[in-house]
Amino acid sequence: MAKNIVRGYYEESYPPMPTGTTKYLRRSIVKQVFMFFVLNLRIMRIIVGGHS
Repeated sequence: MAKNIVRGYYEESYPPMPTGTTKYLRRSIVKQVFMFFVLNLRIMRIIVGGHS
């Protein structure tokens, strides 16, 4: 009678770990404020373009 062998997950099953730079940019208030204004400008372009 064959026994089922339980194995752990492969390394490929786990998501990649963020680097120090990635963590810094995610927490950076300056980058978040900048991206907020970029997003708002994109939305305004769509709105203004639709009202022409």
